[in-house]
Amino acid sequence: MKTIPDDLYKKFSDFLERKSGIVLGDNKQYLVKSRLTPLMAKYDSPDLTDLINRSMLMRERDLQMSVIDAMTTNETLWFRDVYPYQLLTDRLLPDVAKPARKVKIWSAASSSGQEPYSIAMTVLEHQIKKPGTLSGGAEIIGTDISVEMLEHCQKGEYDSLALARGLSLDRKRQFFEPCDNNRMRVVDRVKQLVTFRSFNLLDNYSLLGKFDIIFCRNVLIYFSADVKSKILNQFANSLNPGGYLMLGASESLTGLTERFEMIRCNPGIVYQVKDAKGSVFNR
Repeated sequence: MKTIPDDLYKKFSDFLERKSGIVLGDNKQYLVKSRLTPLMAKYDSPDLTDLINRSMLMRERDLQMSVIDAMTTNETLWFRDVYPYQLLTDRLLPDVAKPARKVKIWSAASSSGQEPYSIAMTVLEHQIKKPGTLSGGAEIIGTDISVEMLEHCQKGEYDSLALARGLSLDRKRQFFEPCDNNRMRVVDRVKQLVTFRSFNLLDNYSLLGKFDIIFCRNVLIYFSADVKSKILNQFANSLNPGGYLMLGASESLTGLTERFEMIRCNPGIVYQVKDAKGSVFNR
């Protein structure tokens, strides 16, 4: 099949938005084709029409989850954009840390694991540079809709190509160890800070608990305005007083929520949750 018929593409786009919140938009047939073609042999489908139609049936749950995984998976970089991790150590961690209380950080779309592990490495570096400032320690939760990606994250093993994307040689020496097939594994002291779990950003957040810092970078761009607003307001409810939200450099809250105060840093921007009166929490 050279192209996906327009009516099938529209039906599949609506299905994907209902299940994951992701909006494909128009003329992204090429993306669907490139992501789903590798699944045809695994699920014994003669063509993409058959695979897509079957994926939308509730009775083929395994196929359905594989298709959603394929459409929502995006491998990211280590220490992407640099400044969020500089802000984390220079401003956010010192601000939210309290004696004998664990700092809780949520990586809300952990993908292949680079973001939550980068946060963990930053926490360890911060503890070395400023001993005693995180006396209660830190806990990082990485969530993703893709079960396959979460399994990859939990292993913490990466090939040379993945390791070359944003990871310095010094951090590679400090935080990785050799494993099979010329791959490298995240060391235990990094892995011990991070817990991974399956989670859909369209679901209820109450069972996750409260956080001091939430990273949700370069994710909202895939959602409709209504879904973005819902997610952002749930983030606000999930933050402790004075907690922070870190978005991607091109993402904005304008017209979506009034629950956060934008704080301009040098460089970068971070958002602090407001209290019930609409003011920023003063520590």
